[in-house]
Amino acid sequence: MTPLADYIRTAVQLRADELNIVLAQFTKRAVSKDRFVLQKGEIATQYYFIESGALRVFYDDGERQVTGWVALEGYYFTDLASYRTQKPSQFSIQAIEDTILWTIKREKAEWLYQQVPQWQQFTREIWENAFLRLIDGFIAFQTMTAEERYLAAMHESDLLQRLPLKDLSSFLGITPNSLSRIRKNIR
Repeated sequence: MTPLADYIRTAVQLRADELNIVLAQFTKRAVSKDRFVLQKGEIATQYYFIESGALRVFYDDGERQVTGWVALEGYYFTDLASYRTQKPSQFSIQAIEDTILWTIKREKAEWLYQQVPQWQQFTREIWENAFLRLIDGFIAFQTMTAEERYLAAMHESDLLQRLPLKDLSSFLGITPNSLSRIRKNIR
């Protein structure tokens, strides 16, 4: 559980006994490529920490899928709208490669708020950082060209090599043909 423990330690300072209490609430889960962690219409009941692999969060209206976010190693997240309201999710979360997750059920996370007060700070830190990433994404989407968004994604991580082209083009907000043109121009 070292990657999860290390991740928690980057957000909050916990005593060894507190960290052990927190880690004991998580369950390890292997998810094969193309398998779903959450499907549209289900209720999100847990948080996920990605130890290895990658997940795609997407909206499917029956005619097309729109990739809204890709979570790589070291991300801790859930479909917050569904998790918070306990209403069916509008999104699906699917493994784009074999993935190892550490999951914590809602009840156990709530229990931790009472048992380890720093856990509330951890969750607040996670969501403040997620909100900042969301704002950065909005600004990028509104101010950058498709080519600039592609170049930014190329410099941020190895996302471009890991995400199928149809999903990458959706994530960047462009058609697969436009993505092919951009890639050709950059080479």
